[in-house]
Amino acid sequence: MIVKRTLAGCAVALALAGAAHAGNQKEEALADSVRLALANAIKDATPPQPTFRSEAERQRYQGWLAQASARLQRKLPDAQTRNEFLATVWYEARRAGLEPGMVLGLIQVESAYRKYAVSMVGARGYMQVMPFWTNVIGDSNRSALFNMQTNLRYGCAILRMYIDMEAGNLYLALGRYNGSRGRPEYPNAVLSAWNNWKVQ
Repeated sequence: MIVKRTLAGCAVALALAGAAHAGNQKEEALADSVRLALANAIKDATPPQPTFRSEAERQRYQGWLAQASARLQRKLPDAQTRNEFLATVWYEARRAGLEPGMVLGLIQVESAYRKYAVSMVGARGYMQVMPFWTNVIGDSNRSALFNMQTNLRYGCAILRMYIDMEAGNLYLALGRYNGSRGRPEYPNAVLSAWNNWKVQ
């Protein structure tokens, strides 16, 4: 009896260890214009190709990539995977008008950089996107949320929408992203993690 309970407890612990600790994004009533803008924001899943207006901008990107890669090596040991991930974060964050370091901080808190993370409420992937978003603005393909670029594009587009909804208030927008608007724990955790990703 004790052995059975212990085994059951271990099974539950292992199941919880694989789950991410994301909040529950709320399905909100969106104006048609907002829904259309979001749907357009996630289209065109061509591979990210960074473009630069100047050589100085390209060098800043290369410096950011080198520093971020070194910091992320323990979490993503494979160099090719790590560099593809970072290049995509940079591309999708900039495409949505977000700071790449802030997006990395959010991913750290949401999924600890785990591509296949699933939260207790069903949020998926690096940025812990709730599956209902694929019905609202996508093609209803929930499994696509485990695709790196798709997940990052959805997450960045959704966060951008929340920032706009909150008139630029990042604290409230992060709370809304996590389904905990008005509570300090989540925004504070993301903002603290963001500090780790600021280029020296």
